Amino acid sequence: MSKIVYENPLNTRYASREMQENFGDEKRFRLWRKLWIALAESEMELGLPITKEQVEELKAHAEDIDYERAEAYERQVRHDVMAHVKAYGDAAPGAKGVIHLGATSCFVDCNSELIIMRDGLSILLKKLVNVMDKLRAFALRYRNVPTLGFTHLQPAQLTTVGKRATLWLQDLMLDYESLLDLLARFRLRGVKGTTGTQASFLDLFEGDGEKVKELERRVVRKLGYEAVYPVTGQTYPRKFDYSVLCVLSQIAQSAYKFSNDIRLLQSMKEVEEPFEKSQIGSSAMAYKRNPMRSERMGSLARYLLSLPVNAAVTASTQWFERTLDDSANRRIVIAQAFLTADAILNLYLNVAENLVVYEKVIARHVAAELPFMATENIIMECVKAGGDRQELHERIRVLSMEAGRVVKEEGGENDLLSRIEADALFQPVHGKLSAIVDAVKFVGRAPEQTTEFIEEWIDPILQKHKNLLGERGEVRV
Repeated sequence: MSKIVYENPLNTRYASREMQENFGDEKRFRLWRKLWIALAESEMELGLPITKEQVEELKAHAEDIDYERAEAYERQVRHDVMAHVKAYGDAAPGAKGVIHLGATSCFVDCNSELIIMRDGLSILLKKLVNVMDKLRAFALRYRNVPTLGFTHLQPAQLTTVGKRATLWLQDLMLDYESLLDLLARFRLRGVKGTTGTQASFLDLFEGDGEKVKELERRVVRKLGYEAVYPVTGQTYPRKFDYSVLCVLSQIAQSAYKFSNDIRLLQSMKEVEEPFEKSQIGSSAMAYKRNPMRSERMGSLARYLLSLPVNAAVTASTQWFERTLDDSANRRIVIAQAFLTADAILNLYLNVAENLVVYEKVIARHVAAELPFMATENIIMECVKAGGDRQELHERIRVLSMEAGRVVKEEGGENDLLSRIEADALFQPVHGKLSAIVDAVKFVGRAPEQTTEFIEEWIDPILQKHKNLLGERGEVRV
């Protein structure tokens, strides 16, 4: 790795090797040759003067790409596709004259880019369901552990640690559904020609439109696909890029929300992301255990959230059948969006499978707030014993204010229960307060909701993709 020139940190620090290779030149240029072979072979099958020997020669040299030769040609002709046509022709001289026959650059550019994005989505799908699997185990393990719920970041009614995890899970489930919907609508550009009219292929087949249509079907099937865009200009619709980046953005949103929750919980010392034995939290404060992974998730997510608008502008500014101001932009944005999403899910995997829960801290926080939340229950028990609801309400309000002053102004413990225990008005509940103020009674159906949600919604997804499970999240630095 060079220390002199800038290196993209998505490659050097964050994204997986798998995703880097998916967007690497090696895969791209091999796909180009696979497309040229499929085109030549299909044209031969439909009667054009291309020999079997020429097709076999193309196949024999599908992977021995001379990058130096191609780069030299590109410096000469200023056209990457034609540079590789020439380099391929040098490797397979007998088939030189039939490479790229009737095609435009976007035949290889667009179709290969779509395949690369399709494969990238599959990589993300695998990591997404693995994160869901980790959160599933966490949610079930802690489904019965009461914890403070928060609204407006203020203590609210109790929930459980596991139930809170189902909120993270449901976000990912919605992302999963969006990703599947995108894959279900996936299409290749196909064989469309320079402006999408297929005119060059119509000329090659002497006006036989049915053969042109069959050519497209055959080429696409040889690549392992069926669906194509029914009409195009020179490129596939750039709106598809926007749809892809929106799904990636949704994943980033879910991860960002999760990472923020973990950072807040770690500040409260309730839940902590993994912290390795030799990890340093701060160069100055040796005692610190900073939520580095969650912070990095949020940092990367913030970048990814900014990218869909870029794709929207590109789709909006394509003039007529196509302009080239999309090329340099997309070369950067699409790959980096996938690499960023990949890096985010790597971190999510690592954090989700190694979360540490401090149940005693959680219980202490619950105990500090629960007496206030239990006041209505205490009033009801006293009313059942013949007490006056309005009188009881006013008295417990006064006692609550006094207990709150002790907590806020004196830094003391919440002594509301002791005050109630000492007040004759609440005699019917004396000796019963510990049972009334049992945290388990204040979580509603949170444990049942957790189990039901997982059994009805998450387990079917994980069962469907059980062959993808078993991934681990790697943090490289």
